[in-house]
Amino acid sequence: MMEKKIGRSLNRGSIIISTFQSRKSANNIAKKMVSKKLCACVNIIKINSFYYWKNKLQYDNEYLCFFKTVTSTELKKELKKVHPYELPEIVEVKMDSVDKNYLRWLIS
Repeated sequence: MMEKKIGRSLNRGSIIISTFQSRKSANNIAKKMVSKKLCACVNIIKINSFYYWKNKLQYDNEYLCFFKTVTSTELKKELKKVHPYELPEIVEVKMDSVDKNYLRWLIS
């Protein structure tokens, strides 16, 4: 099994999910995270979001990003620092079953 040692833990990979208000913001942060090698890949999808914010129902177009990484702690920390939202969505989904070749690429 392909695993990368990070600190004292072993990590098979994670997908960090976050939303952004604009395509420009999503693209800039995605490029920054890949350039810093905090993730191997980012997928960006335009979505429609409904949510309550400050006791008011909101509807917005947003951009959903999937950051694929084996360095989730570092990536989440950096995302929190640079994210434009007051309260950013930063959710980690751990990869349980990943193609060996894809995981090898993700780690490299």
